[in-house]
This record gives sequence, C-alpha cells and structure tokens, in this order.
Amino acid sequence: MPSQDSRAQNPTLFDDEPDAARRPGADAPLAARMRPTHLDEFVGQEALVGPGSALRQSIEADRLASAIFWGPPGCGKSTLASVIAKQTRAAFENYSAVTSGVADVRKVIDRARERRSALGQRTILFVDEIHRWNKGQQDALLPHVEDGTVVLIGATTENPYFEVNAPLISRARIYRFERLSDEAIGRLVDRALADRERGFGRSEVQLEPNARDHLIAFAGGDARNALNGLEAAVRTAISRDAEAASVSLADAEEAAQQRALAYDKQSDEHYDTISAFIKSIRGSDPDAALYWLAKMLEAGEDVKFVARRLVISASEDIGNAEPMGLVLANSAAQAVMFVGLPEAQLILSQATTYLATCPKSNAATLAISRAREDIRTNGAAPVPLHLRSAAYAAAKKMGHGEGYRYPHDAPDGHVNQEYAPSSARSGPYYEPTDRGAEAEIRARMEKWRAKAASDPEKEE
Repeated sequence: MPSQDSRAQNPTLFDDEPDAARRPGADAPLAARMRPTHLDEFVGQEALVGPGSALRQSIEADRLASAIFWGPPGCGKSTLASVIAKQTRAAFENYSAVTSGVADVRKVIDRARERRSALGQRTILFVDEIHRWNKGQQDALLPHVEDGTVVLIGATTENPYFEVNAPLISRARIYRFERLSDEAIGRLVDRALADRERGFGRSEVQLEPNARDHLIAFAGGDARNALNGLEAAVRTAISRDAEAASVSLADAEEAAQQRALAYDKQSDEHYDTISAFIKSIRGSDPDAALYWLAKMLEAGEDVKFVARRLVISASEDIGNAEPMGLVLANSAAQAVMFVGLPEAQLILSQATTYLATCPKSNAATLAISRAREDIRTNGAAPVPLHLRSAAYAAAKKMGHGEGYRYPHDAPDGHVNQEYAPSSARSGPYYEPTDRGAEAEIRARMEKWRAKAASDPEKEE
C-alpha cells in the first residue's frame, strides 16, 4: 500500500478511505448522490456485470484489462467506471476527452510509470467520451496501453469501430451497454425514494403510481433523466407540502415536460432508426413505419434525409409492382422542400403509408445487380452491329444498323431480335414477380419469350 506521504503528493492513488468520505455532498444532484459504490448496487446490464459474467469476475479479481464501454447516455458506463475506481487497488485516473489533450495524457503516463516503478502499482485511465479525441491523441496513448503502463477504460456513445482507432480497439475489449429497461429504471427510482442517506428516505415522500409511470416513460432508458426528473418532482411536492409530500402526476409532468430522445444525427441511433423505418416499409407495416418516422421527427431529423430514403425505397423495395410509388415518393420529396415543417410531416406520413401498403418487388434491384456482375465478370462487350448507330454515311458502310428490325413496323409493336451481346446470357436479369402491376409485366414478357422461341426470323 502507498504511504500517507505518497497519497498526499498524488491524490489519484486510492487508499483505504471509507466510501462515505468520497461520496458527493448533500447538495450534489440526486443522480450523483445515488451513484453505486459497489457492484451489488449496480442496476441493469446484467448480461455484462451479472453474477458469473466475465467482466464482473475481472473487476472483482482486480484483473481488468483495457476495455471500451459503448452505449447510449445514462446506461451506466461512467457509473461502472466509478465502481471500478472504488474496488480496484490500482491508481485510477479520471479524464474527459472534452477537456483533456495530449499534454494531460503525457502527465498521466509519467505518473503511471512512477507508480509502476516505485510501488509496483497499476494505473487505470478512464477516458469519458473517448470518441472526442482525435487520431493523434488516440495514437499518443497507444504504446502505453500496449506495454501495460496504463489500463484504458474508454466510454463512448458513438460506435467505437468508427470513432476509435483500430489499433486501440485491437488492444481493448468492447462491451456493449444497452439502454436500461423500464424495470431497471423503476428500481432506481424506488431506491432513490427509499434511501435515507443519499435519497429522499428521510423525507418519507410518496410517489403516486401514475407519476412513477410517467417518470419511467420520460427517462427513455436513461437513468440520469429518471433521477433528475424525480428530484425536480420531489422538490416541487415538498415545496407545496413539506409535512405530507406526495408526488402527483402533475408534479411529474411539470418536472419532465418533454422526453429527451437519445438521438444524434451522426450516431448509431440515427442509422438504426432509419434502418427500422425502411425495413418497416419493406415489411408492409405502416404503423411501425409511422412510429419510426415520428421518432425521427421528434428528434429533429432532417426531413429531406427522410424524403430521400423514401424515394430510394420506392425503387428498391416496390419497383414495378407499383410504378406510382416512385412518382409519389419523388413528388413528396419535392413537396417537403417546398412546404417545410411542420406541414411536411403530413406529406411524409402520406408517402410512408402509401409505400408501406404497396405490393413489394425487388426485381428491379436484383436486375441491375445481376447485369453489373455480368460486366464485372466478363467485361463490357461491344455493341452488336445491328444495334449500332447508322446516323452517318460511313457507319452504314461499316455495316452499322444492318439487319435491325424496327419494332413499330410489327402489328403488335414487338419483334424478336437479340439486343444483348452473347456474353450477357447469364440472365434473365429482370424477373418480374406476380405481385401488383408486375404481374402484368410478367405476363407480357412470358408472351414475348414464347413468341421468340417460335420465330424463324429471330436474330441469332
């Protein structure tokens, strides 16, 4: 154990101070006061830190290796780091990537080397919002993680596979934190009400069931939202009646007037939500599609982005099963830019419900993929002579257009001849479904193929 002198010189070294001495004061926010001090108090993320889990065992054995904690706000990433700080015998350095730079990292490394050399003590470096560090800052840390000078714990709300350097990721284990369930949020609310030391237990405040439900719904899986809302609601109730404080639904609604959506236009939530939106349209579920559309609108998503994705879906997932789908989606995209919010939501709703209820076909999508694959595999073939332009005199001398049969000269407007080069015979590329308008297209194509098979004048 380090001496009292070394502790005084380096307050980041952990000692045998009781937990209570390191807890936030009574004037600290409820969310800070209720932060767990050991693993048994930690709520949620059972798959990661439940009994018998690998992460829990490594924390309890004080053998934690470098790790990245990845998940939405308020799900317990920083909280688990604070629990680790209290349980480890290693020195624990706590930094925010928002305010710390390379110079700060160098100081940490220097202290870590001294501890390792003089005391044989490990150093755990916790970097909150590690995605805010640029490539250079992350690179500066890499060799010291690799040689064991520091054990890195990085916390991020962004996808680390995009935001954290690959070499750092390869030297750390990534733990995916999920948004807290309503049941877990409820447990946190109840604990804060009952706790006499850190919560409102001494006030004996009551929380009406519908008020509790509202706070849980408002939280959106974010523990910090829930506890901040509870604190504001309790303060309101106590100011009204300190003797018999009871938090009503009105108090909860006043404290939590608008749910804070966990949504950032550059985050995974952005991409996951638009993915769910498009997949709901593809799956012909207009209600689910409207739910994801509403989430994006509430979060302030760019309506032009949503409109563009509707245009893509109209071709990718509906195609010729309902050709008007693309027409309507394109009209909606133009109307959205012309009208703007809030009325643009009506246009997006109309387009979304129309596309979701259209017959579906990805035949056009598959067709272009097959054709391009043929060209990648076999190369681009020259245009057959009979299809080449004969618009100038020399072209005719070279045989361009010779043997071409003009479809409009046929009674039914269709003649049989080869339009594709011989190397493009891995098809057919386009295979219409029997759904919607494509069923009629399929019938026409089958008629043409039958005619071609029996036509003696067909070009070979």
